Amino acid sequence: MDTLTRIRAFIDVVDAEGFSAASRKTGRSKALLSKYVRELEDDLGALLINRTTRQFSMTEAGHIYYRTASDILKEIDNLADLVRKNNTDLRGRLKVSAPRTFVDAEIGQSLIDFGKEHPELSLEVVADDRFVDLVEEGFDIAIRITRLEDSALIARKLCDFHLTVCASPELLEQIGSIDHPSALSRLPCIIDTNGKSYNNWRFVDEKGQSFSVPVSGQIEVNSPIASVRAAISGIGITQAPAFITRSYIDSGALIPLLEDFRPTDRGIYAIYPHRRYLPAKVRTLVDFLSNWFRRNAGVEK
Repeated sequence: MDTLTRIRAFIDVVDAEGFSAASRKTGRSKALLSKYVRELEDDLGALLINRTTRQFSMTEAGHIYYRTASDILKEIDNLADLVRKNNTDLRGRLKVSAPRTFVDAEIGQSLIDFGKEHPELSLEVVADDRFVDLVEEGFDIAIRITRLEDSALIARKLCDFHLTVCASPELLEQIGSIDHPSALSRLPCIIDTNGKSYNNWRFVDEKGQSFSVPVSGQIEVNSPIASVRAAISGIGITQAPAFITRSYIDSGALIPLLEDFRPTDRGIYAIYPHRRYLPAKVRTLVDFLSNWFRRNAGVEK
């Protein structure tokens, strides 16, 4: 039995958090998986998994081996993808991290369209607003809505992204016009707590210099969709992604504010780990998303 088969068995057991679950997932018997892992441990001269009837856990050596072995297997699989003649031979699973806002909004259709066009791929989309660790948590790619910062990861911009400050016509009748972002500190605001500095809204002045304004209000919620609904009800002013507010602005339910002070340095990015051999399936997804946003220009504005 070759070492790669034993390593794959070990990784399958760890990913499934147990021999029984790995057996159901891979179609291999529990006894066979246990045999492969035991043989791997014998070769290494180290215990990788603590075996008890009720609990699954890795040893310290197991944690170290899992991280490195996972990277090695990914490189081997990626190399196999690289030498295939074309992308029609795509196969396997793609694990994608994306903000819940992205998945639930109209632009989330991009991932559905990709799945429809590539039925040979198994697409696992995990909607999570936190910044996941792609390598540690086994993600192939992440969609992030952010200002791009220095990173060991590789990023490809899919499209521009804007936050829109807006309020209902009824609220604006009560408070009057707003000519400068500084006025927001004295007005009721609805806070989306997903942002890093959610109580300080960021703007740029006429010279392009960045500044922030402290805001507060009755409602704080970790959902831009809920914050937009609250704004429509007239509770306060909100700041939300333009791809969510666009339809409400078009219908007149919301009025955009302070457009001249809107930052333009944010974007929607596809992020993936730096690897020598980029998997064909990841490259195909990134290319598809880039083309999708190009075809649907304006959906994020």
